[in-house]
Amino acid sequence: MATPATPNSAAKVEPLTKRKSWTALQSHYEAIRGQHLRSLFAEDPKRGERMTAEAIGIFLDYSKNRITDKTVKLLVQLAEESGLRSHIDAMFRGEKINFTEKRAVLHVALRAPKDASIVVDGQNVVPEVHAVLDKMAAFSNRVRSGAWTGHTGKRIRNVINIGIGGSDLGPVMAYEALKSYSDRAMTFRFVSNVDGTDFAEAVEGLDAAETLFIVSSKTFTTLETMTNAHSARDWSLAALGGDEKSVAKHFVAVSTNATEVAKFGIDTANMFGFWDWVGGRYSMDSAIGLSTMLAIGPDNFRSMLNGFHQMDEHFRTAPFEENLPVLLGLLGIWYNDFFGAQTVAVLPYEQYLKRFPAYLQQLTMESNGKHVTVDGSDVTYSTGPIYWGEPGTNGQHSFYQLIHQGTRLIPCDFIAFAQPLKPLGPHHDMLLANVFAQTEALAFGKTPEQVKAEGTPDWLVPHRVFEGNRPSNTILATRLTPETLGQLVALYEHAVFTQGAIWQINSFDQWGVELGKVLAQRIIPEVASHTETPLNHDSSTNNLIRRYRKLKA
Repeated sequence: MATPATPNSAAKVEPLTKRKSWTALQSHYEAIRGQHLRSLFAEDPKRGERMTAEAIGIFLDYSKNRITDKTVKLLVQLAEESGLRSHIDAMFRGEKINFTEKRAVLHVALRAPKDASIVVDGQNVVPEVHAVLDKMAAFSNRVRSGAWTGHTGKRIRNVINIGIGGSDLGPVMAYEALKSYSDRAMTFRFVSNVDGTDFAEAVEGLDAAETLFIVSSKTFTTLETMTNAHSARDWSLAALGGDEKSVAKHFVAVSTNATEVAKFGIDTANMFGFWDWVGGRYSMDSAIGLSTMLAIGPDNFRSMLNGFHQMDEHFRTAPFEENLPVLLGLLGIWYNDFFGAQTVAVLPYEQYLKRFPAYLQQLTMESNGKHVTVDGSDVTYSTGPIYWGEPGTNGQHSFYQLIHQGTRLIPCDFIAFAQPLKPLGPHHDMLLANVFAQTEALAFGKTPEQVKAEGTPDWLVPHRVFEGNRPSNTILATRLTPETLGQLVALYEHAVFTQGAIWQINSFDQWGVELGKVLAQRIIPEVASHTETPLNHDSSTNNLIRRYRKLKA
């Protein structure tokens, strides 16, 4: 059985493709690749009831996948042979499984109950987590009640979160997802892009005297975030008479760099910290979620954390064949590595989850978009499929054509809720009918015989045939609550973990984002220069910089 790599491990790992379960899956794939879901369901009338899993209020129907019972058994064997259980235990124990950065990976500690013990470097980190949560709650209650006022004595009515990557995508997604639970007397906006338009639009129409900025940067040096933060500072000061003391009443920080925070003018008493064992894309339930707590209140935020924790415990303890994240992760490997599917569509039939696919893009692709294994060897199989999607039913009138009749195999995750947050006549029944209809149509399609039986002319028949055999999962819950959102996010977090462990990659570093940022720092003074300066890039980059200078002038 494989074991997790240690921070100092240099030993070669057994190649994934040499494992017995992997080679068995290859043979099994060749045997069943031509089977159609029509025949699989016809041969097993109870398939749709049997190939399901349910835990903590989340129901997963995975019967419309191109699998048999043997497929599931072999995939579970792959997980076991890959040492997935020991990988899970290592993460929950606080071992430094992010070995390239010598860090523990403990987003699970962010939602652990107060009486839990998770030790990193000999120290239980759970009390620290709850101290920050309590500090966030006290601050949120002051702002929400009006006890916290701005420089001129006006209460705060606008909150702008400034961050990028995990410091933006999580808070944006959570705010949109839980908007129904938010304080509608307050306005929440988010700035991430260094494109000045993003900031300009975020402050459009706002009164600076009623506006609070949350600057989210662990180091307080992130280029995009701090560029936007300084623009926000200038905007706020200009509107508030230039009094430097006003900064402390209109800015707070989510950071660990007290020196830079104080230099900016923020009172370090209003600095909310987090830890190096929290990766950015796993941080929405840390202090990075301060804007979320301000929007929905501390009680709802803690309910969301409880949902996260419920899924954590399910992932940690449930048998793999009943484990929702493990099943989701294994099915992803089945399509990515055996069928050659390059993408996964995530299709939430809930308007409040409109930013959920964008959130998952960073979670999945920054985590598992890796080309070397933990021992530094080149990966010889596919990792990190592309995640994308839009809320239904909008997507049905754009890209579903490609999924139904295109030449690419695109596994789909449909996410739906039995009860709407905004009941309105027949809308929700129609919405859910579309979920069930789409998964049925993708699976079973429409044969030439069925098309002809409708009286379709022979020449038109090929155009109206639906091949079917397009796989999908359906994830169904009762209602989109803060608790349910936490469960869903943790579901995908742990599915990503499952895949990374099996692919033998480090899902928790992100060196791929560094090179472009380093080169940008070199190019910034070159494009900003008003005089012709020597350029030492390739001919294309040199030419583009010169063309930009000319057009700018």
